[in-house]
Amino acid sequence: MALEEFKGVFVYAQQVDNVLDGVAFELLGKGKDLANDLGTDVTAVLIGSDVKGLADQLAEYGADRVIVVDDPELKEYRTEPYAHALASVINEYKPEIMLVGATAIGRDLGPTVSARVKTGLTADCTVLEIGDFPLNPTAGQEQLHNQLLMTRPAFGGNTIATIACPYNRPQMATVRPGVMQKIDKIAGAKANVVEFNPGFTPDNRYVEILNIVKAVKTTANIMDAKILVSGGRGVGSKENFKLLEDLAEVLGGTVSCSRAVVENGWLPVDLQVGQTGKTVRPQIYFAIGISGAIQHVAGMEESDLIVAINKDADAPIFDVADYGLVGDLNKIVPALTEALRAEVK
Repeated sequence: MALEEFKGVFVYAQQVDNVLDGVAFELLGKGKDLANDLGTDVTAVLIGSDVKGLADQLAEYGADRVIVVDDPELKEYRTEPYAHALASVINEYKPEIMLVGATAIGRDLGPTVSARVKTGLTADCTVLEIGDFPLNPTAGQEQLHNQLLMTRPAFGGNTIATIACPYNRPQMATVRPGVMQKIDKIAGAKANVVEFNPGFTPDNRYVEILNIVKAVKTTANIMDAKILVSGGRGVGSKENFKLLEDLAEVLGGTVSCSRAVVENGWLPVDLQVGQTGKTVRPQIYFAIGISGAIQHVAGMEESDLIVAINKDADAPIFDVADYGLVGDLNKIVPALTEALRAEVK
């Protein structure tokens, strides 16, 4: 493999029902940073049916070029035609870096494509940067420059691993939604569109979709919330979450939770924050009755302001909190709610 042939940072721009997923814009933001470090450009890969009209949105969030693969076989996501499309783009245009969102679709598509183009893939990355590999000079081993260093939690979040793919291209990574930040919108930007179609010949690996049933979610999307009131095991019971709901109502916020709450059946998994839940970046994050395990902190540490309430003064959550209140949440939360309600009036 002639590594010098591979140039540019590519981002898979996920769309469903001709609506772009927010993670596409987040990856373009990070892709822009990586491309600046490498002195190259960012390309979005848009796959679907009748999706060319979405290209300008990608340009508004940093795409220098948009490669569009448009075909009726791509109307709904299916592993085989989508993997064929993306692998064909990679083989044709030879990107140095390929980023995919770690969504339900991306977790299926990314590994399939990496196997087809014979490269590695690092999943669920939390940090991406350009640097040297090995990180520290090692006797008898050449230190390679301008490598994609992909950092992700390992061993259940108890350690952090930095991984590189120095001898194969592209360097591929999946990134969870909410981890990276999109750039400010470039109003009026127009896409440089390149149309590419490798051709699709359905075979016995093409799944036939008989019916699509869309579930109506009644829970709020905590990734969009500006204020989150999050509870952990220390809240004590499902019924006790009424205290948090009252506080969230006064603040105009949304209730969320830790993994322990979901495991106890108190709240649905859609409200879970953390390494195995969702990554959030609200303006204010209340951590109530949450100890602060690294798996939870990984999902909320980028919040603008963190307020922790816990009866254990030594709880790890206070290490990341901007403000901390030590005491019984059953007394503190109602008092705080009433004080805020009075202030609003």
